[in-house]
Amino acid sequence: MSEPEPPASPVTNGSPAAEIGSLPLGSPIGIVEVAAASGFSPATVSRALRGLPGVSASTRVAVEKAAATLGYFPSPSASALITGRTNTFGIVAPWVSRWFFSAVIDGAQEVFGAAGYDLLLYPVATPSDPRGGYVINSRAIGKRVDGLLALNVPLMDSSLHSLQTLHIPVVTVGTAVQGLSGVLVDNEQVGRAATRHLLALGHRRIAFFGDDDGSHTDGFTVATDRARGFELEMRDAGLEPDPQLFQVSGFSIDGGEAALHRVFSQPGVAPPTAIFAVSDEVAMGAIYAARSRGLSVPGDLSIIGVDGHDLSYLFDLSTVAQPVKDQGRIAARLLLEQVTGPGPRPPSVVSVGTELIRRGTTGPLGVAR
Repeated sequence: MSEPEPPASPVTNGSPAAEIGSLPLGSPIGIVEVAAASGFSPATVSRALRGLPGVSASTRVAVEKAAATLGYFPSPSASALITGRTNTFGIVAPWVSRWFFSAVIDGAQEVFGAAGYDLLLYPVATPSDPRGGYVINSRAIGKRVDGLLALNVPLMDSSLHSLQTLHIPVVTVGTAVQGLSGVLVDNEQVGRAATRHLLALGHRRIAFFGDDDGSHTDGFTVATDRARGFELEMRDAGLEPDPQLFQVSGFSIDGGEAALHRVFSQPGVAPPTAIFAVSDEVAMGAIYAARSRGLSVPGDLSIIGVDGHDLSYLFDLSTVAQPVKDQGRIAARLLLEQVTGPGPRPPSVVSVGTELIRRGTTGPLGVAR
């Protein structure tokens, strides 16, 4: 039964705007203020704003008008207590400044924003963190979000335990975790595709930039998987990879630049004719360093990266491109389905394809020699 609209209060004279001027500047707007401005009881205002039955259409319109005029927004924590939902998703990532992670987040935000969800970003603690290890703070996350995207979480016991104790839906991007839905590329095949391209151009002495000393990527499998693909493809071609051509680079431009200088400064070691860089950013650094040493790319040295970075075309960079933003979009849809669906869904792992993009940084062996 609908609650009858009371007569306009003498304070507001039926006008929400008349009450606004009496509120102290900066005062928080809550149910009580909306009730005073609209002339209805706080209980009626609460029911109207929550869309509950027992409120007439005209009352609902008047309350919503008063709330909008006052700039009232429901408290997320209060809404969560009532509905059990926060209308917020979380994202955990080891880095947010790197292109891959920002692109995934951008794609996910498109989907979450269109569905009316907010987004909270949580960092993964790294070994340099005083707490030690790669730790996802499940206590901080669990009650604040309805679900979580975990981007390239390290496959270590501490991280996996943190994910498994969240008690909310979790979707991973970049790594597969047993029992969880995820979106990823086959990084071993990525390594094979890049190496196969260089071999087809006649290169046999090929360096791999991507090894890490463990201080930054311990527990992350991307570089390891791509290196495995590189080694397998070389051996399938009857070639044994030279350990002296494996270089520590991490995933940064600086790392690629430093690795190039090292590999060309090894006394008594024949330099490579081609480089497979674990990421486009590493490849960009290697290109810069090669040119600073007077090397022609690709005349003296062919270089290929991975990712399909937004800026790769500016370097005319050959790359094994992966649909990074699409991975964010797909993961966000998987998470929405788990949170808003009629019941629990079995884990679903989506493997997305990659594409070899041939550009000007790779060429046949010996063209300019």
